[in-house]
Amino acid sequence: MKKIGIDAISYYVPSIYLSIEKLSQHRNLDYQKLNKGLGLEKMAIADSNEDPSSFAANALIKLFEKNNVDPKEIGRIYMGTESALDASKPSATYATDLVEKYFSKKFGERCLKNCDIADLTFACIGGVDALQNTIDWVSVNPGKKAIVVSSDLSKYELNSTGEYTQGAGAIALLITENPSLISIDNVWGIASKSENDFFKPRRTFNKKELIDEIISKLNLDVSNKDFEKIFSKSNFWDNNSEIIEVFKDEPVFDGQFSNACYVDRMQEAFVHFQQNKKTDFLNEWNHIIFHLPYAYHGRRIIFNNWLNWIKKDITYKDLLAEIGQEDDELFTKKAYKSDIYKNFITSKIAPGEKASSSIGNMYSASVFMSLLSMLNYHFDNDNEIRNQKVGFISYGSGSKAKIFQGEIQTNWKDKIKTSKLFETLNKRKEISFDEYQDLHKSKKISPLTNHSIRFSHTDDSTNSKGYRRYKI
Repeated sequence: MKKIGIDAISYYVPSIYLSIEKLSQHRNLDYQKLNKGLGLEKMAIADSNEDPSSFAANALIKLFEKNNVDPKEIGRIYMGTESALDASKPSATYATDLVEKYFSKKFGERCLKNCDIADLTFACIGGVDALQNTIDWVSVNPGKKAIVVSSDLSKYELNSTGEYTQGAGAIALLITENPSLISIDNVWGIASKSENDFFKPRRTFNKKELIDEIISKLNLDVSNKDFEKIFSKSNFWDNNSEIIEVFKDEPVFDGQFSNACYVDRMQEAFVHFQQNKKTDFLNEWNHIIFHLPYAYHGRRIIFNNWLNWIKKDITYKDLLAEIGQEDDELFTKKAYKSDIYKNFITSKIAPGEKASSSIGNMYSASVFMSLLSMLNYHFDNDNEIRNQKVGFISYGSGSKAKIFQGEIQTNWKDKIKTSKLFETLNKRKEISFDEYQDLHKSKKISPLTNHSIRFSHTDDSTNSKGYRRYKI
């Protein structure tokens, strides 16, 4: 059976950021706790003329250009996102339209005309769903190439407990037979359960109650009926429904419950993976890649697994020699702080955390950015990791976990040498706290940096109202 997996990878991260230290100062937060405890340093911020579709378009264009790929060779582009711009039209279509316009002179008009395009949404695991689906498609379509792009804007309410984990960006993966970067085994551990740990509902407001509140607070001498008549032609009030529906990017969430759901689904997925393929995770996995809501999340949630793994391993005697016997009531805390666990983190987890510290949560793209971070770290440090096993632990609220594994290919360095991830992250522009708040509140401000692919405006013309327009 031919290998199938990731032949190339590209990314786009907004070129502006807010430092976590600056956010901490204005929110009266403990920066040391956020930095040393959670691994947070910076969070990527979308400029005023950017959105998830422009992120995706930039990542796709880089993927085509750096790998000399003709868009006409691509059979499908599936996008994982939970930052949909429309309740019907896939955000991927906005991105691919931009790609076609960008390459019109080089490859002709409509270079993606025969490409299957779709969005997949399941919170932060949508990109992995797209990956699994696309690997299956390539396996039954010999010689075909496909792309998985994950793009999201992680945005929380100001002053909320999720604010300091925000981030943004996109990752694009070229999926082929005989991949140059990493092959993916056809073994998946899956666990699903409907939960309300994190979701983005359509908020509803009773129209009559809203009108009554406005009349009361402004002391208006007007009846509810007259108010409706006066404003019947306005865009906001002009509808026949008794309710006003509002969609917000900011989620309804319970951080502690979401962590618990992540752990529960992960454990169930591990059991399922073992049923499909007996695996010594401690020794067979050279690298562990996580979906990272924040940089140090993976090292925290995997600890109990590690402790159970090492208890069955010959190295358990080394842990006991370092921290003492298991009957000590502080045994677990000592094990977490032990040199053996620290070495486990340093060798198998930390390289994948590095980018997250400088970007924040990228939702569906987070797990793939963790992979890219690990690959860039080892390339920059001239470490040879070919033929090594990579374990992936992905999660999406709502809730689902998928665990899978891959093997780094012989020519991985050729595909990573032009990535320059950390160099790019270090060149971004730091913005002020006031600029951050203006962007968060969607105030009409001029872009803070220049972008070749960018959101332009929302159409107000008849039959196109609300349609998003872009510029190249």
